[in-house]
Amino acid sequence: MGTDIYGFIECRHGYSADGGPAPFWQPAIELDHLYDARDYATFGSLFGVRNPQGALEPLAAGRGLPGDVSEAVARAHLGHSTTWISWAELAEADWDEATPGPDTYLHRYRRRSPGDAWVFEERAFPVDRLAEFSGLTPPREGWPSGTEWQDGDVLLRVEPLTRRQTVHTATWSPVLTVMRILAERHGAASVRLVVWFD
Repeated sequence: MGTDIYGFIECRHGYSADGGPAPFWQPAIELDHLYDARDYATFGSLFGVRNPQGALEPLAAGRGLPGDVSEAVARAHLGHSTTWISWAELAEADWDEATPGPDTYLHRYRRRSPGDAWVFEERAFPVDRLAEFSGLTPPREGWPSGTEWQDGDVLLRVEPLTRRQTVHTATWSPVLTVMRILAERHGAASVRLVVWFD
């Protein structure tokens, strides 16, 4: 059975009487308007949900609903593993942090033409399928980090997983873009993503 994510981007805008940020959070947009996939690597890396052994330490696991959550988000909340993360935390995260050992998935890279740099595309297939693609006999102790197999403009590589690679650009870009734009307008600490799962 799969795990789905739900939630809202919230923000504070305006100022309080003492000149600080507005004290009240408001829902800016529901997550399903921006994201409708199941990226378990992202769920684990950011929120600690479906995070396998040897994976990255999650940035914001198990925090529950914020104490000052907006009424609309509190009413909509229905699920488990509730947590939240601010744009300030996302902006300051070490996106190059890597797992101590190789990822359990092959990383697929592509280049536009010979001589171009390889560009990470996605976590493609379980590592044990490398033998099927390459025709090579897998080592008894498993494929070591750095093992590569090239087929034309595609490169499959065994390597550690970075936090940047866990947040799949195609699916998470709209979420991060909206949060960034709101943060530019209202401040990084005044934008957060509140999520839960089922």
